Amino acid sequence: MLAPTNYYIFLAKSAVESYVLKQEIIAPPRETPNELLKKQAGVFVTIKKQEELRGCIGTYLPTKGNLAEEIIQNAIAAAAEDYRFDPISGEELPYLSYTVCLLSAPELVEDISSLDPKKYGIIIKTAPDSGTGDAFFKGKSPQKSGLLLPDLEGVDTIERQISIACQKGAIDPEKEKILIYRFTVEKYQ
Repeated sequence: MLAPTNYYIFLAKSAVESYVLKQEIIAPPRETPNELLKKQAGVFVTIKKQEELRGCIGTYLPTKGNLAEEIIQNAIAAAAEDYRFDPISGEELPYLSYTVCLLSAPELVEDISSLDPKKYGIIIKTAPDSGTGDAFFKGKSPQKSGLLLPDLEGVDTIERQISIACQKGAIDPEKEKILIYRFTVEKYQ
């Protein structure tokens, strides 16, 4: 049996191949390590074809019953639903590589000097129109949000990281009040 860390990649690859070739969504295989069946976390799956981005989709909070299901769902979404790319075809499968990132729970940032774009990913959310504090994670969703994973090429400053996350969420930080959250990732390739 594969070690749990190698299993993350095996599971993402198996999910994509089954979906692309047979239009089937796999269930976690019987030999899935217990760690993946008991743990929950947000997960991002990145797919590259010969080092070029081919799809990246994820969840920053868990949406499924366990980590295995989260990886399967987000791998399929990265292959078939990333609006920036056409769905992955069967001919591309031999040329793909996968990265699975497990996200820690987001924490509200009080001071941007505590950010580090190499260590922390960020989520930027527009603040709610009424009320105070951390409304999103208490059940009220603000209007817009943008997320950026940590340690991305070309993202070397806090200001650049915030700017890109705002662009991704169509947020104008000059005109809209924002909340910033940070998270760490465990990255598997």
